[in-house]
Amino acid sequence: MTLFRTVLLTSGVALALLNGAADAAQNARASGKMISLQMPATPEPARVTLDPKTTALMVLDYVEDICNNQPSCKAKMLPAMTPFMEKVRKAGLTVAYGTRAQNMTKWLKEVAPGANDIKVINTAQDRFYGTDLDKQLKAKGIKTLIMVGWKISGSITYTSVGAMAHDYTVVIPGFYNVLNSGNANLANEPLKANAVTLTRTDMITFQ
Repeated sequence: MTLFRTVLLTSGVALALLNGAADAAQNARASGKMISLQMPATPEPARVTLDPKTTALMVLDYVEDICNNQPSCKAKMLPAMTPFMEKVRKAGLTVAYGTRAQNMTKWLKEVAPGANDIKVINTAQDRFYGTDLDKQLKAKGIKTLIMVGWKISGSITYTSVGAMAHDYTVVIPGFYNVLNSGNANLANEPLKANAVTLTRTDMITFQ
């Protein structure tokens, strides 16, 4: 039921936007005037405090084969992730990892999984699709996911939508476009239930 509502709402928003844009373009042609559409301003990242007992960190695709070909992965993302991972481990969060089978043994050593971490092998960008990720997270009482990974237009976007469809609240350090997916949170309300909140790693604290 939740998934159906998410798809229906998303489709409705898309349809409304398309109809609105079409109407505006038609009116502009009729009047002979040019129009410009402006994207909404990106909201400021929100400061959040999370319960370590019900929060998990989801790590996606921080692997050698990908990061070796993406200079900013090791030069920019890894320096932010390394101290954040230390904070997560110290707070005792559940940590889950997802990547394709050929990369499961190639995690960057600074953020590599431990023996007791959740690991899922995915065949789709959404790590919930065709895996037992939801079952493993629910078994640990997880309600909120912090989601980090290399590709916002792929694994982060699709896994965040999958998480909302499975009734998780999602926290993502950065990236505006996910706020308009699933249960939209365009104002970036901190920890809106079953939606995405944008933040930064240095703005996340644990109770």
